[in-house]
Amino acid sequence: MSTAHAASSSPSKVKKAAVKKPAVKKPAVKKPVTSVKKAAVRKVSHAKPARRVKATVAGGKTRVTQSRHSVVRVSVPARASVGQRLGLRESDDPLDLSSSVALVVDQASNQILFSKNDSAVLPIASLTKLMTGLVIVDAGLDMNESITITADDIDTMKGSRSRLAVGTTLTRGELMHLSLMSSENRAAHALGRTFPGGMREFVRRMNGKAEELGMQDTRYVEPTGLSSDNRSSARDLVTLVSAAAERPMLRDLSTSPGYEVDVGRRTLHYNNSNRLIKNPEWDIGLQKTGYISEAGRCLVMQARVAGRELIMVFLDASGKLGRLQDAERVRRWVEKQADLLSDSPARPQG
Repeated sequence: MSTAHAASSSPSKVKKAAVKKPAVKKPAVKKPVTSVKKAAVRKVSHAKPARRVKATVAGGKTRVTQSRHSVVRVSVPARASVGQRLGLRESDDPLDLSSSVALVVDQASNQILFSKNDSAVLPIASLTKLMTGLVIVDAGLDMNESITITADDIDTMKGSRSRLAVGTTLTRGELMHLSLMSSENRAAHALGRTFPGGMREFVRRMNGKAEELGMQDTRYVEPTGLSSDNRSSARDLVTLVSAAAERPMLRDLSTSPGYEVDVGRRTLHYNNSNRLIKNPEWDIGLQKTGYISEAGRCLVMQARVAGRELIMVFLDASGKLGRLQDAERVRRWVEKQADLLSDSPARPQG
C-alpha cells in the first residue's frame, strides 16, 4: 500500500515541476527592458563629447577647440569699429575707397591730393609702432644691447599670439626690426619696458614727441597699439610719417621684405606685414600696417608715385585687402592725373 501511494504521488510531483518551469524562464521577458536601458546609455555616451568641446570667438573670428570625437564651429558678426559706429564708412568719395579715412599728401609741397574724413580721431592700432621706433631711434640707445622677452610682454588685452617665447633674447635692433616690419607685439612691448626709466617714461616720451611734432589729435597709452586708447587723425599721421621717413633706420627696417632671427635651437623667419613691399609696381620708402577690431585695417606709407614723394594714410578699411586695394586705387589715380597733364598740348610759341 505504501508502494501504491508512492507511485500515485510521484506523478503529481512531476506535474508540479512542469508547472514551475515557465516561472524559471520569466526573466527572459525582461530582455527588452534591458535592451532599452543599453540604448539609453549609448545615447548619453554620444552626447558627452559635444559637452567637452569649447569654442571661443574673438574679433569676429572663429576659434575651435576639438575634442576626440567632434568639432563645434561658432561664428558671430565682427565687432563694429569706432569709425563704423560713427558712420564714417557711409561717406562717399570719388575713388570709392573702403577706408573710413584717407589722406594723400605731396611730401615736398604739402599739397593735399585726396582727402576723406581726415580730421576724424580714431584708434590707430599698430601704426603706434612707428612712434615707438621714432622714440627709440631719437634716444640713441645701443641697438646691440640684449633684451629678454618676459611674461610682462605677453598680450593680456587682445590675447594675440607671438612666436617670441618668454625667455627669448634678442638685440634691441632685432626687436626694432620685428616690430616695424612684421608688427611683433611682444617685441614692441619689450622695447618700451626696457627703456631707461621704464614703460611709464617711454609712454611719456611718445606723447612728448607727438606734442613736439605738433600732433594735437594724438594720444598714446602704450607702445604696441593693442589698446584702442592709442588714437590719432590722418593729418597727425602724415606728420608722423614725414618725421619717421627722415630716419634711415626706420625706412630700412619698415620696408624689409623679410628677416630671420636665431632663437636658441631654431631660426624664425618673419615676413613684412605689407604685401605691397614685394610688388615691383611700388617704390615704398616707409610703411606701417595696423589692425585691431576697434581700428579696422590701417596703413600708412611714404611712396614715390609718378615722380612725386607721397604720404598716404588709410584708416578703418573694411576687409583684409581693403587698405591695399585703396592704396592701389590711389596710385593708379595719381598716375592717371600725371598722364593727363603730360598729354596736354603745348602752347604755340611766337
